[in-house]
Amino acid sequence: MRASEADEDTTSTAGIATGRGTLLRASSVESVALGVGTLAFVAVGVVALFVFLGRHLTISGPGSIGEFAAVAGGVVALLAYGGGRWASWRVAWFGAARTGRSSRMGVAVEVFDTVAIAVAHAIVVLLLWAVLGFVLARSFQDAFVFSFPGALLVATAAAVSAYYVFLSAAKMNPLLLSTVLAVFLVLGALTSMITASDPHWWKENLSALGMTDDLSGMTFNLTVIVAGVLVTAIARYATGSSGPDDRTPSRGALRVRTALIVIGVLLTCVGLFPVNQFLLVHNTVATGMALVFCALVIGLRWLLPELPRAFIALGWAFLAVIALVAVLFAIGDYNLTAVELVAAVLIFSWIIVFLRITTATTADAAAWSLAN
Repeated sequence: MRASEADEDTTSTAGIATGRGTLLRASSVESVALGVGTLAFVAVGVVALFVFLGRHLTISGPGSIGEFAAVAGGVVALLAYGGGRWASWRVAWFGAARTGRSSRMGVAVEVFDTVAIAVAHAIVVLLLWAVLGFVLARSFQDAFVFSFPGALLVATAAAVSAYYVFLSAAKMNPLLLSTVLAVFLVLGALTSMITASDPHWWKENLSALGMTDDLSGMTFNLTVIVAGVLVTAIARYATGSSGPDDRTPSRGALRVRTALIVIGVLLTCVGLFPVNQFLLVHNTVATGMALVFCALVIGLRWLLPELPRAFIALGWAFLAVIALVAVLFAIGDYNLTAVELVAAVLIFSWIIVFLRITTATTADAAAWSLAN
């Protein structure tokens, strides 16, 4: 009787210790994030004060506080994400424990994924502050801001960016990555559409957004390029490897990973080769990406049989919708932009849901193995 009570006491004490450790780590990470935000506030605030000194600033446009906040926020986000990932790798209490030694290839892949996700965070932050400045400028027309409050506003924007991006880096997981991809795509596409110099770009095709040399074209092509790189990172997260030292996935998972990497590379090429300069290459890689996606959806039932049937059916439904809009385009009911937009939305939605589904399936499998 006493032995069993002692065992229960030991278990209870261990649970409390584990709970305190988790609480300590969570509060400590928040404290570090606040410190990073404070550092960004001071650094950007001092620089902005010198740059803005003696000026009356516009809210949006060249030389405005909106432009400065967007650029500073992007730079701060890039550094904050890199710092957060470094801390999760090197500080014992900060991130998940790693076992074994990492190969050079594994470390290289981890660094590549980190750089890609860091760039995505930086662009999201840059676009957010730029769009917010654009909206506020329309709300306060002909208004200007003095140098000191302008520096405070920019410093605050940098602090908020650093704080949230650092936390994103510290807590990065497949589910959070899917959210980053979704926000990145929506912001990039909408910014490109809003700033398009030709209001009737949609009468041609979706790739027409990337044909110009202005902000719209640069935003569209950069969004497509970084999205392609993100898909290659997602390929590893979604196929059973969340770090450089994890075990090798199954043969089917490796084939799915290869297909996703090919889709990511082809998508990157779509942005690298604008349709007005490289028509043949652009159309070839875009068509190839669609074909690889179709093959992946069709073969997923046999490559990853553990996935829920509902998700398999969802993939087939997406293919049916894409085929339907293609037929409507062929008979003249839809224009090419509508077909490309529907296909792009469905393909990226499928990739995002796939990332979340595989994460849930892996968690269920791990829980089952522990229970047995």
